[in-house]
Amino acid sequence: MARFAFVVPPLAGHINPTLSLGAGLLAMGHEVGWISPDEGLRVQLPPGGELLLISYDTTDAEKQQGSDYLDAIARKNVYGIESIKFLYEEVLVPLNRYMYDGIVHWLQTYRPDVVINDHQVFAAAVAAIHCGVPYATSVTAPAAIKMREDLPMVHQWETQQMVALQQQLGLPGELSVACSDVLTLVFTSRAFFGEMELPGSYCFVGPVIQHRPAAVAFNWQRFYARAHKTCILVSIGTTFNHEFKKDFFSKVATALKDEPVTAIVVSDPDLLEEWPENFIVERCVPQLQLLPLLNGVVCHAGHNTVCETLLHGLPLVVIPIAYDQSYVAARVAQVQAGVRLNFKRFHAAHIKNAVHEILHNNSYRMAAAAIQSSFEQAGGTAYAARLLEGLATGVVHC
Repeated sequence: MARFAFVVPPLAGHINPTLSLGAGLLAMGHEVGWISPDEGLRVQLPPGGELLLISYDTTDAEKQQGSDYLDAIARKNVYGIESIKFLYEEVLVPLNRYMYDGIVHWLQTYRPDVVINDHQVFAAAVAAIHCGVPYATSVTAPAAIKMREDLPMVHQWETQQMVALQQQLGLPGELSVACSDVLTLVFTSRAFFGEMELPGSYCFVGPVIQHRPAAVAFNWQRFYARAHKTCILVSIGTTFNHEFKKDFFSKVATALKDEPVTAIVVSDPDLLEEWPENFIVERCVPQLQLLPLLNGVVCHAGHNTVCETLLHGLPLVVIPIAYDQSYVAARVAQVQAGVRLNFKRFHAAHIKNAVHEILHNNSYRMAAAAIQSSFEQAGGTAYAARLLEGLATGVVHC
């Protein structure tokens, strides 16, 4: 039996894959903890999982200020490359600086055999090195890897930000340690990721999404009353809480209000004064339970939502806004599993036409099914858990 510690930021897209993987390790008889500043994570953990909460004395003004970093994402209106700069300067670097002392504390207290750092919590890699603990890396946003090839200057700038913090934390050198050179788990398939030469330590394990703990209330009665119609999910994720959402859903409402579809919309019902009759609007939905019953998905190209959709063989309309979403949307279009729209330029008519295209042109569903097969062949949770188990014993074969 070994002891594993995941180090995760308080972001659902980065946490969810580790819940599935952690549940797999627990089922194999291992001990698993999650190091995070997110106290709400406690109720999401699989049975037997332990929250190793990062918390500080609230009189420490600097650390208290750092803990508010997540609010900046909801407030900031950013697109494209500007969003990458914002993400590092105002979110990731402050977050990593904030988390570092707590990570070191838990590594010394919990004494894991293996640390698994999220690729954006690069301070955890520094802490693991300082504490002499082997570490693997979970890449929940594979665009971070692809950027090395697609946007080399942006990648170079990113690396400089990470290395500068590493040096501040007492780790000399000019190379980023954010991704483990022993085992880096990439939560997608090679087919969806695309061609790129990578070190042998990078293992494509596919999506790991089996564990989704909390039951979500949903109006199943109304859904089944309309289930004879074509059903699509419309979601912009949990990150954006500003005017992006209102603009997005206003166009969706205009586009689909007279269409022979049922739209399950993930949104605050009060966002718009009136929703079309064929819309079911909920703040949260049981996405994994809904996907087998749907015909397609309209989303902002968040990596988790896209992978979950393709794992069910469904086509997409993707409308990326910021961060890694442009890369994910590009991959959807390149593998021909969906239609991509431009967030700054799309109108209601574009959504209407794109939804019609993915629902009535069977080639999109066939392409989605091909990616679904590649995900299944990648191995998923069981394969990733075996790789981590191997790292604990000093034997890793990707």
